[in-house]
Amino acid sequence: MRFAKQIGMSTMTAGLVLTSMAAVAEPQEPTPFTVPLDCASGDCALLRGVPQTAGMRSGFVRLKPGKTVGWHTTGKHEESLIILHGQGEALIDGQQKRAFAAPAFVYIPSSTRHNVLNAGKDELEYVYVVAPVTK
Repeated sequence: MRFAKQIGMSTMTAGLVLTSMAAVAEPQEPTPFTVPLDCASGDCALLRGVPQTAGMRSGFVRLKPGKTVGWHTTGKHEESLIILHGQGEALIDGQQKRAFAAPAFVYIPSSTRHNVLNAGKDELEYVYVVAPVTK
């Protein structure tokens, strides 16, 4: 992962340090764990919600040049994209496309139909975080 090298981590040790919170009556200390970002497929889940979190989900995406993740919405969840490598476009329904290049952060509000396109010549790599909106 090129971004990991920029911040002084080797590709072999690049990972996310995440915390886990079980859904229990008594609050407990989160249990840290590490997830390597070396998924063979284009998309792999990192956090799957309960019992790892109270509702947040996360995953790692590796997208080939010219490919998209497909139009979708995360419903009543907002989404953040942490762009680690490459460049692309955030396609938001009814709005102009928004170009980005690593390192970058992309925010998508809840109930927003969107897509991500790899507009570069290299693979696009990013972590997504989806969390429920509570009002």
